Amino acid sequence: MSSIGKLMKQAARMQQQVEQIQQQLANRTVEATSGGGAVKVVAKCDGTIASVKIDPQALNPGDAQLLEDMVLTAVNQALTQAKEISAAEMGKATAGFSLPGLT
Repeated sequence: MSSIGKLMKQAARMQQQVEQIQQQLANRTVEATSGGGAVKVVAKCDGTIASVKIDPQALNPGDAQLLEDMVLTAVNQALTQAKEISAAEMGKATAGFSLPGLT
């Protein structure tokens, strides 16, 4: 088989693996908390937020800025974890795939 044929087969196999991993990541979640657990965020590993939970005791109108900061912190932590997992899983699918002349 020609090297281009091998390359095409390898690319098709990698595409199938990537699609399978993307489906798995859409169902996998990570959780992050902030403010001692007052805010909990669940993110999917496809980069979306699944849920945000706020402890009712954290809902003091005078502390709105603090609550906003806690939500932002928890969301960013959850998304960072999700991105790390996604990158690691995608790296497994593309490991060993090299194009001649591009290494």
